[in-house]
Amino acid sequence: MTKNITKKLFVLASLSLTVGMQQLHAQSSSSDEEAKNIVKWNVAALITKSYSFQYERAVGSRIAVALGYRNMPKSSIPFKGTINDAVDDQQTETTINNFRTSNFAITPEVRFYVGKKGVFQGFYLAPYVSYAKYSGEGPFQFDIPQLNRTETMNFKGDIDTYTAGLKIGAQFKLSKLVYLDWWIIGPNYGSAKGDLYAQRNSNALEQAVIKQEIDNLIEDLPLIKASSQVDANGANIRIKGPWAGARAGLNVGFRF
Repeated sequence: MTKNITKKLFVLASLSLTVGMQQLHAQSSSSDEEAKNIVKWNVAALITKSYSFQYERAVGSRIAVALGYRNMPKSSIPFKGTINDAVDDQQTETTINNFRTSNFAITPEVRFYVGKKGVFQGFYLAPYVSYAKYSGEGPFQFDIPQLNRTETMNFKGDIDTYTAGLKIGAQFKLSKLVYLDWWIIGPNYGSAKGDLYAQRNSNALEQAVIKQEIDNLIEDLPLIKASSQVDANGANIRIKGPWAGARAGLNVGFRF
């Protein structure tokens, strides 16, 4: 069921993108002398320690295509303090404090401006598809009551996500060259696949404890389907299933 929904979303978004690209050859803007390009910087993304940019090109009187790029260099988890405030477990807090993550995403979209001012101004609807890769590494602590001690395993790995969605936004002309683009909301849905692994020589007792601790952790993950495998050489967490998110932001653009 999830696979069918994801496939339909990708098909719908891809068709919209194709229509937008065809406009590049079938239409021209209201004035050939008007600049047809805008480069933008999503300043709001700095809150999440990310650098986000977008290039947009007019291909019709009310249609534009755009390509976005986001990159978050390896750093601690955004809003770490807020997350820790909601956690009442010392081991979980230690994991959060020491976890390091990075990601990047590439997002093509087509924009349909609905206002009378035409392309680059007013409210718009923007179907899009997105590919993102998330990387992370950090400690995972677990107790072995039978031996009265606490152990640590260091997990690392990558997760690839493929999503499609619809963004609602509004773009404003501040001057002849400067624009403000508000991504109001852009929910997306798709699939994710990846592995997190850790190496550790473990006996049978330790393997059973590690397996139980990991399963307790992943069973509460929202939307994501995860499974674990533990043997004498280490542990692996496999993530495969649905993935959901949302896009939002505030961009400053320069038209040329």
